[in-house]
Amino acid sequence: MKIRPVILCGGAGTRLWSDNKKHQAKQFLDFGGWTLFGKTLQRIKNPLFDYPIISTNSKYLKDIKKNLIKNGVKKYKIILEPAKKDTAPAILTSILIKEVPDKQPVIFLSSDHLIEKNRKFNFEIKRHKKFLSDENIFIFGIKPNSISDQFGYFTTKKNKNLNQVSRFIEKPNLTKAKKIIKKGGYWNSGMFYLRKDSLINNFKKYQKKIYNNSLLSINKGKFKNNIYYLNKKSFIKNPSKSFDYAILEKTKKINAIKLNIQWSDLGSWKEILLMFKKNKNKYFKKKNVYYRPWGSFTNLYNGNNFLIKELNVKPNGILSLQKHFHRSEHWVVTQGKPKITLNNKSFAKRPNETIYIPKGAIHRIENLNKKIVKIMEVQVGSILRETDIVRYKDIYGRAN
Repeated sequence: MKIRPVILCGGAGTRLWSDNKKHQAKQFLDFGGWTLFGKTLQRIKNPLFDYPIISTNSKYLKDIKKNLIKNGVKKYKIILEPAKKDTAPAILTSILIKEVPDKQPVIFLSSDHLIEKNRKFNFEIKRHKKFLSDENIFIFGIKPNSISDQFGYFTTKKNKNLNQVSRFIEKPNLTKAKKIIKKGGYWNSGMFYLRKDSLINNFKKYQKKIYNNSLLSINKGKFKNNIYYLNKKSFIKNPSKSFDYAILEKTKKINAIKLNIQWSDLGSWKEILLMFKKNKNKYFKKKNVYYRPWGSFTNLYNGNNFLIKELNVKPNGILSLQKHFHRSEHWVVTQGKPKITLNNKSFAKRPNETIYIPKGAIHRIENLNKKIVKIMEVQVGSILRETDIVRYKDIYGRAN
């Protein structure tokens, strides 16, 4: 029996935008001919998988259909939620439909993950298929490449041929995260692998209310043109709970598949900027390099209300003390140790550290050292032109 991929596609990506109502969710952002949702669809184009089930809401239906057509996915089912109730109801309703047999292996994928090594990922899925039962759940762990408080962690112990999860730690502070990593802890990727009957058995045992309401929302719902429209009256009776809190924190039969692969949920501008830095050659065009007295900048990608740039500040180069009316900026230092002025404060930054420049904030970059400073920058706003600069001080005589 093939593995059924279920793609969870209801997130708003609010961490990227100060006003998310005016912007696309990150899984649909065009990063230059590709989207994260599109990458997910390509990942399941493998004989290992059956056609996908997509859990989402009406707000994203147009974007989903557009990506399905673009990626050549002709066979699919869409589960349309009438309200947001977090991932527990979304996960359960997506497999209660008749097209999924009781013992069907199911893998739950987020629509906004970037996985670089699909071959390794698929190998581990295939290898662990024989261990699936009517009770257990497999989660996918990512080996941390940094100390972060933005992810959940887990630790494991060996149980025969499997890595049994012994402890979950949801988004610990940086001090705790460092200790967990030293003990061999992994990031929880948010992807799950199990059988349909296991999911049902766990919900019946730990979340009977969600199970009953979700089943009713399917049975009383409507089906038309590959779309299941869940019954609103039944569905909204579900409590808002994540799958982690509803099931994973309660069941004891969780195993981990440890993935030593490059993975990101691109959940922050820092991660997006570092992705563009890594793939700079794919985006670089000589005509988009602009020289200034302090060094140069390169426009790498102009997206929907965002612009990705790389700044090169030469030794003793000083940008003007300036502000912007129509945009905010996020910076990641990738080389050197710049001095940053932000309103009434000045401080130094090191590689891999970030700076956020709110709209209207007065700021400046100075390179007081002998090596070039490199900074990845994203400008976010409705107007992203060089004319949106008010200069207060400038050693090159360009002040307003």
